[in-house]
Amino acid sequence: MKPLTEAAIPSGVRHPEGTTGRLFGVGTGPGDPELLTLKAVRVIEQADVVAWFAKAGNVSNARRVVAEQLRPGQPELALYYPVTTELPRHSSAYRDAITAFYDESAVRIAEHLERGEQVAVLSEGDPLFYGSWMHLHVRLAPRYATTVIPGVSGMSGGWSSAGLPICQGDDVLSILPGTLDEDGLVERLGRCEAAVIMKVGRNLPTIRRALARTGQLDRALYVERATMAGARSVALAERDDTPAPYFSIVLVPGWHESTYRPEALRHLLNEAPQDE
Repeated sequence: MKPLTEAAIPSGVRHPEGTTGRLFGVGTGPGDPELLTLKAVRVIEQADVVAWFAKAGNVSNARRVVAEQLRPGQPELALYYPVTTELPRHSSAYRDAITAFYDESAVRIAEHLERGEQVAVLSEGDPLFYGSWMHLHVRLAPRYATTVIPGVSGMSGGWSSAGLPICQGDDVLSILPGTLDEDGLVERLGRCEAAVIMKVGRNLPTIRRALARTGQLDRALYVERATMAGARSVALAERDDTPAPYFSIVLVPGWHESTYRPEALRHLLNEAPQDE
């Protein structure tokens, strides 16, 4: 497998400014269209091409968020992920398939840039935080003029939607992928006061066990579809182990010695609005 920096883009020096189109990585935020930044809106409205990632046959959530900003007939470039769910995520077959996909996607975007077109690539949340955009960035930014438009992160949308202060003062906040094994989660959770656990999905039972082992389960909050229609927050201890949807995270707030005892967390959930 080729390293990410060895893209399928022809090697050579960076194009001088203005001789090709500009590439934009545009953060679309956690899901509420009203949380798009003003700069993101301007770039999307003016782009010659708007590109977005999605599962085969689907329209991406990022595209849904910006639907009102798209011009009638504005060219779009759909980048559909390969069907790799049947492959083990850490297998060489999976890595080869996903690497080939990002190589091909970079080539398709480069074709537009070579024609002098401005290309906006949509990215849920923030483009440089657990986003597919990063795979294009390392392939294309060394060669083409590139601007990254930051977006409100999904975790920020999560704790804001739930009305849950996450950390303060000297609290250490750790951001962990739920794909870690149980011992890995336990080791890292034991070294922080507050945590955000991403990539929940089918990993919920492992996450629950890890939090129980570190004594943090009673103050953990499960949030799904934050800032979107159908947003829901519930104490993780009260949530079953059925697989979580894509837009879900687990929050472990700091301040736990006083403000967020288990009964205080339950009171907060009972009082906080779940959707607006």
